[in-house]
Amino acid sequence: MSDAALPRWRVALRYLNPRNWWWPAEWWRKAALVALYVLLPLMAVDFFMPPPLKRFQEVSGVVMDRRGAVLRVFPVDDGKWRMRAHVEELDPDFVAALMAYEDKRFMSHGGVDFAALTRAAGSLVTSGRVVSGGSTITMQTARLLEPRPRNIGSKLIEAFRAWQLERRYTKDEILELYLTLAPYGGNLEGVRAASWAYFGREPDNLSPDQIAMLIALPQSPEARRPDVRPQAAIVARERVLMRLADQGLFAKDLAAESADYPAPKRGSFPTIAWHASEEA
Repeated sequence: MSDAALPRWRVALRYLNPRNWWWPAEWWRKAALVALYVLLPLMAVDFFMPPPLKRFQEVSGVVMDRRGAVLRVFPVDDGKWRMRAHVEELDPDFVAALMAYEDKRFMSHGGVDFAALTRAAGSLVTSGRVVSGGSTITMQTARLLEPRPRNIGSKLIEAFRAWQLERRYTKDEILELYLTLAPYGGNLEGVRAASWAYFGREPDNLSPDQIAMLIALPQSPEARRPDVRPQAAIVARERVLMRLADQGLFAKDLAAESADYPAPKRGSFPTIAWHASEEA
């Protein structure tokens, strides 16, 4: 019976049946060649060139007492304060706010958010500048692990590295990579080092203004340093607060109140039990 004599739903079912799919042999040959020349090299690069983790492995030494209180922190050999972050030890409100602000689809995408990239490209065409970034947290992590000049070629490499990271690590592990390496101005890297330097505490129970500051700084760490450019830091913090309030993460009156707080000053890292920690 011809398709014209069948109801439309029967025609649709016929074409959905794999037995009715027919490609000429030439098409299958070309598809196999594509797989051979594209997929195999990609898999080889993935296997022989895994994401470099050297910077993540070089972290500050932290001396703690038996109760887990920090006694002293040592900088890394390059002079950076870089304390390893663990998601389960961070304020959950901070983690939720970070994803809401930086990468709404972080938990569902595979490293690259094509919708965000399309939006960023559209803003570049219409306004001549990028109004919203298209890099996911995973892509930013790839850039932190392997810094490169910002250009189209680097963006493609970051996308590939992001795919590699998503294949190898859980979402929490990727967050830990990012939150250990994110720049916070000067020689501060990672959310723990920034929290100790600016708030004198671990980032396990933060106020809304502290959360907003820790989210705002990595975007422009030098231009927004609270200890160098306090007004720029306050403006950036307020922008984050208002956006998070619009998304329902904070009450708007609380966000407005927090926006009036002064910029934090940079303090010193713990140096308790100096001699004991030196011997350790």
